[in-house]
Amino acid sequence: MSITQLTSGTDITRQAITKHLGVLAAAGLVRDLKVGRRRLWEFEPAQLDEARRELEAIARQWDHALAKLKRAVEN
Repeated sequence: MSITQLTSGTDITRQAITKHLGVLAAAGLVRDLKVGRRRLWEFEPAQLDEARRELEAIARQWDHALAKLKRAVEN
């Protein structure tokens, strides 16, 4: 989809969408394709599983740290 298509029907600015797409592209979740003068954005579903695994690992680390903090506070 183009940025125009992505912003259609929303209050989000083109600049905000562009910034978010840059972050998502850096994470490998989207990629841009040049089609003539247009730049189209495409979702990379294969990368979503990797992102999910990474977020789950971070969540486990936080759960462990919070449980450790709770034990320390309760003692």
